[in-house]
Amino acid sequence: MALSRRAAELRPSATLAISAKANAMKAQGMDVLSLSAGEPDFDTPEHIKAAAGDAMKAGFTKYTPASGIVELKTAVAAHARKTQGLEYEPKQVVISVGAKHAIANALFALVNDGDEVLIPAPFWVSYPAMAKLYGGVPRIIYTDGTAVLWDPDSAHLTPVEAGYKLTPAVLRKGLNAKTKVVILNAPSNPTGIVYTPEELAALAVVLREFPGAWVISDEIYDCLVYAGIAKSLAAVAPDLKDRIIVINGVSKTFAMTGWRIGWALGPAAIIAAMGDYQSQTTSNPTSIAQKAALAALTGPQDSVATMHAEFAKRRILIADGLNAIPGFRCAPADGAFYVFPDVRGLAAMPAVLRALKMDPAKGTKGFSGALTTHFLESAKVAMVPGAEFGLECHLRMSFATSPAVITKAVARLAESVSALTKG
Repeated sequence: MALSRRAAELRPSATLAISAKANAMKAQGMDVLSLSAGEPDFDTPEHIKAAAGDAMKAGFTKYTPASGIVELKTAVAAHARKTQGLEYEPKQVVISVGAKHAIANALFALVNDGDEVLIPAPFWVSYPAMAKLYGGVPRIIYTDGTAVLWDPDSAHLTPVEAGYKLTPAVLRKGLNAKTKVVILNAPSNPTGIVYTPEELAALAVVLREFPGAWVISDEIYDCLVYAGIAKSLAAVAPDLKDRIIVINGVSKTFAMTGWRIGWALGPAAIIAAMGDYQSQTTSNPTSIAQKAALAALTGPQDSVATMHAEFAKRRILIADGLNAIPGFRCAPADGAFYVFPDVRGLAAMPAVLRALKMDPAKGTKGFSGALTTHFLESAKVAMVPGAEFGLECHLRMSFATSPAVITKAVARLAESVSALTKG
């Protein structure tokens, strides 16, 4: 079979692939605990499901405008106004099949062949692949100032003191005349970092020096913040609003991952282009899911507060548990529902390298992949290697699961590490 070059180069999403492997093991009767998927364990609130049922009963099961129904666009604009103080008209909103789809559509509308897409690391696994699919050149900027073209088979290891936040000096190193898009994600997947308004304002100073660079601001976790304030770059730097595409959706905030409703807000011309592209590919997002999303945004918000309070407890539970394991170093997430523990302490132990059959002379390359495979096979705990997010010697774990599962998973990891270190 002769696949296209782009199809041949494409790899499946690492997070979804690992979740699929864990589910396959469960189907074989194995007691696998999954910390891999970014999916709330809560059910979609009843009033949202009821709205979908009402839409079906009313016969709202036909095509809608390709870019979404005006009622939902209006609700999205109202949500942006309420949460961020941002003003958008419905024509500046496109409703898509999830936030991932909105990001892909934005890249299609903005990127020409050879344009660089600057992606701060660690990054969500799909950003570089999507940029390349649309002819862009993914350029990764690490927090220590290292800038490299994306290679899915390599990952960097930044010094501990570099942290996970992009600084103005580092951003300036990554930008150049070829940069067409910068992708910012905060609260962050995988690290859970939240930029302060002051930090975003400092980044905006640098962005003003590169007027040809657009920003795709992925704010899908903006309602899941436990420390600090999640402000949109468009709100902090309103003069840059005309070259910022804000991405959001209902998946994480309202436990609606399977409903596949996300959106983008931005300049009307770009949003129209995204809608036109959507009209030629997917057509409209599912009609009844749009009605459900409308109910989510305009209905009671009690469930959001309940989930937020529970996630706030879990962030401490998992961080404290992991920090008690030798070789782990884990900061509590300020936002989203992931932790990104640093395990270079384990990589420095000869007994661990021997147990994982790794050659010390080859450095740390492949360490996070080998370790996650070991944890899945020996401890029956699923997680995602940090290398998939561009940073070696880290692991991404989701705490969007019950406290009982978190506690049990941490105990299994502690036992597995104990056996590894005795090598």
